[in-house]
Amino acid sequence: MKLLYLHCKSLFAAMVLLGICCLGCHQKNTHRNIEKSFYYWKAIFNPTAFEKKELDSLAVKTIYLKFFDVDWDNEKLQPAPKATVNIIDSSFISSKKINIIPTVFITNECIQKLQAGEVNSLANKISSLIKSICQISLPNKAVEEVQIDCDWTKATKEKYFRLLDSIKKSGIPTLSTTIRLHQVKFLAQTGVPPVDRGLLMCYNMGNLKSSSIKNSILDADELKKYTGKLSAYPLPLDIGLPLFDWYVLFRNNQFQGLIKTMDMLNPAISKINEVQFIFIKDTIISDVHFKKGDVLRQEKSDYKEIIKTAEFVSDKLNNTTLRVALFHLDSITLKKYSFHELENIYN
Repeated sequence: MKLLYLHCKSLFAAMVLLGICCLGCHQKNTHRNIEKSFYYWKAIFNPTAFEKKELDSLAVKTIYLKFFDVDWDNEKLQPAPKATVNIIDSSFISSKKINIIPTVFITNECIQKLQAGEVNSLANKISSLIKSICQISLPNKAVEEVQIDCDWTKATKEKYFRLLDSIKKSGIPTLSTTIRLHQVKFLAQTGVPPVDRGLLMCYNMGNLKSSSIKNSILDADELKKYTGKLSAYPLPLDIGLPLFDWYVLFRNNQFQGLIKTMDMLNPAISKINEVQFIFIKDTIISDVHFKKGDVLRQEKSDYKEIIKTAEFVSDKLNNTTLRVALFHLDSITLKKYSFHELENIYN
């Protein structure tokens, strides 16, 4: 009987010790300093009252503000800035002490067509335009970080990495770049960019133009296929999560484009299943011509999928400090989520 008592006592002690160890492991992930942020991807920076309220309620102090795009100009045969931001409400940034991270999107086509000898020149032009926008619209704002967004490939990595290195040398304290899922999975081929931090884009993970894909924006199970070695990625990583949705238009199973909003109560549209809809007759909606037989695939950032994605990625990261960026700050998008849902995603 005494032997049984001692055995049970030892077993209990072992279980308590195991529980403490498990708690410690859990705390490693949950006791992480989270910096909340948003992307702002519109050409005019003039947040609505609702958007400002959301920033205040969620205690968001950081905005990745897209300053401009860089694309290839086929007429001039050189890179050209496009969609340069117009910052109307700079007083809001100053009064709320918002941390602005200038963000520049560069197309991979631009990097492909760029001559090797023009890399430094492009870097100087990008740095100069960022500084010019800051001096005009944010004169009292110190820029501590700049982010470059580009879906580079194995074929363009050498020029792109040289571009990043040159931008970094222009005097930017912290340079970050976006990291796509395929760039994590195929690390040996795509390489590691010469920057201070990366931001892992946990969205746009499927082939948008394929009619057989269910949701190209977000699929937690699909994400797992790309992030098995995420914990070993040699850069500190922040995380980007989607809030947006859209409709993908197909004609004869061929991709035709994206539709941002759609009146699904229109009598010309019939439901096929939960995510697919078909036009049963020719019609015009918001100046867009649709033909009988055209198919729409509704894609959205489902809250449960976002949470699954966030939990999975969180367990793979070793950061004690993590910036979480939601894409993007827009009233129509934000109204689809409750305050508690957004708070849960950040946490």
